[in-house]
Amino acid sequence: MKLVKFSLVAMVVAGLASSSFAADNLADAFKNGKVSGELRAWYFDKDTEKLNSSTAPTSVVKDTAKTGDILNTVAILNYVTDTFYGFNLGTTMVASAAPFVDAEGKTAYQDDMWGSGAVLSEAYLGYTIGKTNAKIGRQYISTPVVNGSGSRIVKESFEGATIVNTDIPATTVMAGFIDKFQGRTSYGMGSTAGDAPNFEKRAIFLGINANTTYLFDDAYTLAIINKSIPNLTLTAQYAWAGDVVVTNTQDVNMYYTEANYVLPMNGFKLKFDLNYRGSKTDLVSGTGVNAIYFDGTQTAGRISISELAGFGLAFTAATTSKNDAVISGIGNGTSSYTATLVKASSPSLRANTDSYRVDFTYDFSKVGVTGLATILQYGLANQDRVGNAQTSADYTSYAAGVTYAVPAVKGLSLELQYEKQEIETTRYSNSTKFTADLDELRFKANYKF
Repeated sequence: MKLVKFSLVAMVVAGLASSSFAADNLADAFKNGKVSGELRAWYFDKDTEKLNSSTAPTSVVKDTAKTGDILNTVAILNYVTDTFYGFNLGTTMVASAAPFVDAEGKTAYQDDMWGSGAVLSEAYLGYTIGKTNAKIGRQYISTPVVNGSGSRIVKESFEGATIVNTDIPATTVMAGFIDKFQGRTSYGMGSTAGDAPNFEKRAIFLGINANTTYLFDDAYTLAIINKSIPNLTLTAQYAWAGDVVVTNTQDVNMYYTEANYVLPMNGFKLKFDLNYRGSKTDLVSGTGVNAIYFDGTQTAGRISISELAGFGLAFTAATTSKNDAVISGIGNGTSSYTATLVKASSPSLRANTDSYRVDFTYDFSKVGVTGLATILQYGLANQDRVGNAQTSADYTSYAAGVTYAVPAVKGLSLELQYEKQEIETTRYSNSTKFTADLDELRFKANYKF
């Protein structure tokens, strides 16, 4: 935290030297602050069955650790003061409760949804001068390599410092320091299950495991976004995390590059996306022939059509390096191009994996139903055998989603998601196949005020 303390002193000195401020005094800065919030009620239900077979099916067994349902509710309250000499304060309190969950639901969702209590997910001091904005403290971060996921009832957050500058024309530069991470539940943060999460010196490193946090020391990141060329956006980011503890303890380097080009056509848009990402580390998960290394890369591309009389179509493909898996970043929000609607990125980040995704979307506002949109999705990830590993696996996903922003009630939105994923694993030790079927339904009701 030495860097954070030093930055805080520098901000105070700069703020006192500044003559620009919005509020006339400190009291007005608090009186003129803005309050916003959100109420959520989310219902998740998943079912997992295992099918053991060699030449013919033998038995179907339910995976009780991954089968259950949960209704979770949350109240989110955000308050940001007006600026005074360039400074402001921001807070976001999140209070969650799952009062009706049974034992099966607690087990199935202990690491990502089951947790009651409150957490101060944001509590930061902000400072703005010219085209530079800085924040110190707890805050949500959304970048390609450092990104807290909001797909569960409690959004992931970070503690540290960020600074964003836009002085260079058509260019955004961001730098950050991360001291702690806040996951989705207390169990996901290495504690006993059932409570809201705390901020700890451990984090998700997506690509190792999406639901397990690992101890780390500190992390730093630098990112740049450039839009100098019309219709083209170029992004690059690097992050370093020190002393990450898995099977062994190593530093992790993560990097990301991306090019997005939009070609406006007559009546629709054609978009091309290219992405190259990777991780450099000597981390190992597991031992022996089942050891997984994370010194890998992933190359991905996507071509999509949008705004074609309300229709959209996208095709995405990605491939990872032959012998090493990829750590995509810190936080579950650092997803890959071929992440599916519910089951997300993990299969596509494995070593020696080719993955694909097809999306079909439609916006019903084009036929007079304002606020209604749908998506159909097909995903495939094929992982071939890595070295002397005893398994290879194929993941096939079928997903659908419907969102509806209710016009009659401002701020109210409803969302329904469903995905069925079939996993077929080949075991080379005894030449058998293991098949698992995962089904998950998610319903989300949100009211923002």
